[in-house]
Amino acid sequence: MTLFQKGGLIVSCQARADNPLHGPVFMAAMAEAAEDGGAVALRVNGVEDISAIKAVTHLPVIGIFKMFDHDPVYITPMLGAVDALVEAGADIIAYDATFRARPKGDPVEAILERIHAHGKLAFADISTFDEGVAAAAAGADIIATTLAGYTAETQGTRGAGPDLELVRRLSQALSIPVIAEGRYNTPALAASGLQAGAYGVVVGTMITNPREITRSFVQELQQG
Repeated sequence: MTLFQKGGLIVSCQARADNPLHGPVFMAAMAEAAEDGGAVALRVNGVEDISAIKAVTHLPVIGIFKMFDHDPVYITPMLGAVDALVEAGADIIAYDATFRARPKGDPVEAILERIHAHGKLAFADISTFDEGVAAAAAGADIIATTLAGYTAETQGTRGAGPDLELVRRLSQALSIPVIAEGRYNTPALAASGLQAGAYGVVVGTMITNPREITRSFVQELQQG
């Protein structure tokens, strides 16, 4: 399968159940807007949203299946989740490839094997350099820094913006694409991800979550 265009923007079209934009109708519209704006791929959660988005866009979809009752590993933690994403039309499957314990999920090796059994590219979400190297060695096709700052081991770096050093180290060490993801909340920061060696950059909240964008403006005004 051909990967999405190098050096492009991947837009994460997601909205949790408490968000007014939750649901396939709104996410499909968001995906269309992202495509019109020049995105090269989309990151989408859940079978309903993926099915709706595949019906209105030609962009590659990186599918995830968030199962929040599978804490701490909740991004595509089960073999059945992989199967459901494929059936919904996802072109690439993202999964949690961190070293964290998986008390409720299937082994990460089995997840990776199932993705490849379906003929899909495996998009490994990691939080550290060692996790990225291990995921690549295991056979992942793409490495993404999605979880850097969001695991117990890395949470101390979360307030410092995106982990550009992790992108830089992984890009230099690996021969497969490295995707910059996590807190790239301005165009300049997104560009810095590419400058650090990333194949592409994922941006979500600051494009597709008007509620959080509004909050950031309100907080800045209140501080001023």
